[in-house]
Parts: sequence; structure tokens; C-alpha cells
Amino acid sequence: MKILVLNCGSSSIKYQLFNMDDQSVIAKGGVEKLGMKGSFLKHKHADGRQIVFEGEILDHKSGIEYILGVLTSSKYGCLESLEEIDAVGHRVVHGGEYFASSELINDEVIDALVKCTDLAPLHNPPNLKGIYAMEELIPGIPQVGVFDTAFHQTMEAQSYMYGIPYVLYEKYGIRRYGFHGTSHRYVTKRACELLGVEYENQKIISCHLGNGASIAAVKDGKSFDTSMGFTPIEGLVMGTRSGDLDIGVVTYIMEKEELGLKSANTLFNKHSGMLGLSGVSSDMREIEDAKDSGNERAKMALDIYNYHVRKYIGSYIAGMNGLDVLIFTGGIGENADTTRAGVASELDYLGIKLDESKNNGFRSEGVISTDDSPVKVVVVPTNEELMIALDTEKKVKEHVKL
Repeated sequence: MKILVLNCGSSSIKYQLFNMDDQSVIAKGGVEKLGMKGSFLKHKHADGRQIVFEGEILDHKSGIEYILGVLTSSKYGCLESLEEIDAVGHRVVHGGEYFASSELINDEVIDALVKCTDLAPLHNPPNLKGIYAMEELIPGIPQVGVFDTAFHQTMEAQSYMYGIPYVLYEKYGIRRYGFHGTSHRYVTKRACELLGVEYENQKIISCHLGNGASIAAVKDGKSFDTSMGFTPIEGLVMGTRSGDLDIGVVTYIMEKEELGLKSANTLFNKHSGMLGLSGVSSDMREIEDAKDSGNERAKMALDIYNYHVRKYIGSYIAGMNGLDVLIFTGGIGENADTTRAGVASELDYLGIKLDESKNNGFRSEGVISTDDSPVKVVVVPTNEELMIALDTEKKVKEHVKL
């Protein structure tokens, strides 16, 4: 079975084509600057060939049409025809309370996604555009929606409710939804495979650390709590997002700076976090370099980042009454050994013992805790696209059996 995975953003489309017989990636790439001047498609074949196509790509349908054309191209492609694509899996950001698992897309699912648009106005509309485009370009092809929020639907009210009037939850669905669910689900299962332990009998904390960052507590195979909330801004200090913030600070700044809602949203989502704290960059590598050069604000920002991650880990250990596995993933979690050390260095009293010799320079998949550490610390590169492909394969096969 060949499955095309699509991740449609407001101005980009990322794709990977999988051969599910061996879970290999046949080709991958993406369209950038969609609907803007200088748009292009970057395509990489499994054999290493890479090509960039420049041209006017006005919308999601034309972008996906371009992708399908490259995949079936006699010169650059890897398919004889579009009939070789058996199904399409879509990354969908928000499924609200409608979806606790991935779903085969039909009219009912689409109606629910439209209803979730208010919850993710920047993300769900382009996700839907990708679904509509595939319906037109390959009529009748099975499509599956894999939702970032679905994994966290197992959280109980103690984890997802805010301390606001309950009627606002009933009227508008205001609650903590959490995100990065597909990543957290993949890495927690993969870590248990590596360790040879039973997934449904573990207390796990997964740290997805990238430009966007979240932590999930997973107990007995189910999401117990997670740091992101109603939107992805809540929780950890991130690349450009503030993370947890007193609402009084928001209203105070809006009043003093005479900011409207749109400007305030931009401030806390695009100009805060590590960028705002350090004054250097949102890129951890550049902030680390600045710290090494004696930049005190860069050092402060890194200390704040590590402390907030440690604080969430500690709170989730308390919430689950213990911990068996701690996972680092995401661009920072997978590559920044100094961040991993900074987070774990003061958690030894909780049974987390990092092996410095294993951690230093580690950029792969494996255990980086000491042999006698009660809590196993594991680095697992995330693979959301494979998780989407696996879910798509499963849902399509279930439908065929019906």
C-alpha cells in the first residue's frame, strides 16, 4: 500500500509518500510561499535526487496538483500513475471534542472540522482545503484525518478544565485541548519498544522540544495531562511564544501599549518566548552561541527555558505518582545535549540520572540515562508523518473489512 501524507499550512504544503510494505519514504518535499511571490516546490526522491521547481502556485489545490504532477513525472517522479496512491493521510490540527482517534474522512467528519474552525482559525481552514483538493484531484480516494488534539482526549476534567464559569465551557468548548498529540503518541510507543516494556503499564513524560514545545504525561498508554491548552501558546516558554502568562499581564500590556487584539496576539505568539527574552534569536543554537560569548540575557533565557521544563516534569511526576520513562524529542530535544543536561541535572532526587558520557553529542535514538537510573531517559526522534501513515493504513483496512 502506498500512502500520501499531507500537512497543509496557511502558506505551505508538506508531503511524504510512504510504501507501507516496509514503511519506507519513497519521496518527500513541500510547497513554500503558497499564494505569494517566489513560491516554489522542493522535491526529494528516495535515491537522494533533489529538485526545486519555481513558479506561481496560487492556492492549495494548485499546490497539491503540482505535487501529484511531480510524483508521476517521467523524469523526477516515482509513480507510473496516480492510481498507485491507495490513500491520503492528513495532519489536522484541531478535532475539538469530536475526535479521540483518527477517522476516515466523510461528510460527517468534514462538518465537525468546519465546526472546529473557531478553535483553530489559522490551521483548520488550510487542512480542509487539502481535503477538498484531494477530493477533486483523485475522486473517491480514501482520506484519513489524524488530529493533533485526539490523543489528549483521554485527559480527565481535572486536567483539562479551566477555573472559569462552567457555562463558558458548555457554550464555546473552552478547555485545554493540548497539541503535538501525534508526536507524543509516536515517541511514547517507540520508547517502550526500545526498552522492551509494556506501553499500557508505564508512567511516561514526553518532552517535545522545538520552536513550538509541549510536555505530555502519559499514564498506562493514555494522555494524562499536557502543557499546551486551549491554544498552543500555553505551557512552556517556546521559540517565539510566551508560554504560561498571567492574564493580568496581557490586559496590562494591552492598556499601556494601546494594543488591539490582533497586535496583542502577534506580540505573545511571534515576538515573545526565547526571542523576546534573549533579544538574540528564537533558535536555540544561536542563543547557546551568544551565551558562550558572554551574553547574560542569553544565559538567563536558557536558564528560564530549562527551569520551566523541569517544573512541568516535577508536576507531572506528582500528578501520576511516579515516573518510569522520560523522553526527549523534537528538534531541540533530539539534538541539544546541553538542554537535556540542563533539564535533567537537578532531577536526580526523583530517580532521573543522566549519563553525561552517553548524552554528550548524542543525536540519535537510544537511552542516555545511567544503567542504575530508576527512570529511563530516552531520546526518540519523532516521526509524525509515519504515525499519520500508519493510522491511515489502519483506518482504510478497517473500512475495507466492513
